[in-house]
Amino acid sequence: MRVIEGKLTGAGLRFCIVVSRFNSFFSEKLLEGAKDALLRHDVSHHGIDIVWVPGAWEIPLIAKEAALSGKYDAIIALGAVIRGDTTHYEHVCAEMSKGIASVSMTQRVPVSFGVLTCESMDQAVARSGSKAGNKGFEAAAAAIEMANILKQMRTEKETDQNA
Repeated sequence: MRVIEGKLTGAGLRFCIVVSRFNSFFSEKLLEGAKDALLRHDVSHHGIDIVWVPGAWEIPLIAKEAALSGKYDAIIALGAVIRGDTTHYEHVCAEMSKGIASVSMTQRVPVSFGVLTCESMDQAVARSGSKAGNKGFEAAAAAIEMANILKQMRTEKETDQNA
């Protein structure tokens, strides 16, 4: 039985972090967590590009452009959408989530999901560096692992084809 598991080392890998400016109090905390995870796992400062977008709705388009550039091993989506008094929350969360998943599947580049979708400010506080940890850190760690899994699988595929 063969087991493929991603390593948590980012040496030599490149990442694009797409971060929403809306709810910047939370986005900045998520970004700090993501940068911390990448740097702790041997990603160089030069291996990290950060793109600020107006809101969560805009994340999928920029994630797709980053994927199409061919420069990145993985993309990290960060932001915070907090329920308000209208149905806007449902629309933004659903379409942004679908868009991010679509980029990952169609472009074959991992896009990790570090966008908080919270019912309240308290939930957002807890998930951006408080009681529930930092989802930006977790998303960056997942991006490192996924980049390494794909790298390993693609290398093995090339080796098998050349054999």
